[in-house]
Amino acid sequence: MSLQPKRCIAGLKACAHGGLNYDELKELGIDANAVVDFSVSTNPFMPPPEIRDKMKDFAIERYPDSQSSVLRQRLAEKLHISGENIIVGSGTTEIIRLIALIYFRQGDAVLIMEPTYGEYEVACRIAGSRPVKYRALEKEVFSPNIDEVIKVIRQQHPRAVFICNPNNPTGKYLAQAEIESVMEALGDTLLVLDEAYVAFVGKSWNSLDLIERGNVIIMRSMTKDYGLPGLRLGYAVAPKEIIDNLRLVMPPWNVNIIAQEAGIAALKQEGYLRESLVKVRESKQYLTKELSRLGFSVMPSDAHYFLVKVGNAPECRRELLKYGIMVRDCTSFGLKEYIRVSPRTMPECKKLIKAMTKIISEGE
Repeated sequence: MSLQPKRCIAGLKACAHGGLNYDELKELGIDANAVVDFSVSTNPFMPPPEIRDKMKDFAIERYPDSQSSVLRQRLAEKLHISGENIIVGSGTTEIIRLIALIYFRQGDAVLIMEPTYGEYEVACRIAGSRPVKYRALEKEVFSPNIDEVIKVIRQQHPRAVFICNPNNPTGKYLAQAEIESVMEALGDTLLVLDEAYVAFVGKSWNSLDLIERGNVIIMRSMTKDYGLPGLRLGYAVAPKEIIDNLRLVMPPWNVNIIAQEAGIAALKQEGYLRESLVKVRESKQYLTKELSRLGFSVMPSDAHYFLVKVGNAPECRRELLKYGIMVRDCTSFGLKEYIRVSPRTMPECKKLIKAMTKIISEGE
């Protein structure tokens, strides 16, 4: 008999994600290079040309800096904080698992506010902790009731609380007062504030001052902001003690040299980033207007991505694939009637609307 994994791993289910399923496309006879991908929520107008040009200069014959020292310093300068308060990861998902590895114990309650990113629950189960779920309701347009969240915290006394802000997939962005109300109820509980998409929020508030209060970890994603999903790049900001603990278990060389150098180069392109975010908002406005005109219910969102109620999400996704278009089927979020759409370039957005129009006209 082969060696069995520990009990909490045996029943673990992988988290569904957006992006292309290459085996599926091969089976359908679809060229992956011809698919327009609306299922991932990265910046479609990035990275800047300078980063692409720099690719040939990366010293791939050397091990990368295990501390991502230069990138951390550039981030510290941008954020006006100490580099000691920053850790860089191979995407924020790596950091989520490091947090669980260090701080979650067997049987600990961990509060997750659904519908949301599935990797929070995966990390909890890997650590043997117990996910406790609060779910925002469709009739409330998926806006969480903060008073109810606080009630759950006081009843369950969780080891940690995950808050995705803006939330994935709903795009709901909690105000500073709402987050602070939650923090007042936490006591020694760890708050993990996932701001992977905060750059796409029109009017965001500065959360970095929260780290002065102690048990707070704020995560952000350069993968999303700068359109670098193939490189995987994220970081966390937290009190020095928490950052030091994360470094104890962080794998050596966790961020490859290309990702580090691309991140450093990207931080020099803030003007390009601002211009790209204007284009993202224009594409979102076009898509929401046109999808509403076609009769679809488009959920309000503070981020660039948004939910669209289509009735049968898996079927809608399949039909759009026939036209070389990928959207996010939100069944894995418990939203089988919804797809999530993330803006792309205007010609690509027009291709999506044209395909949706044709699907409706043909009764598909």
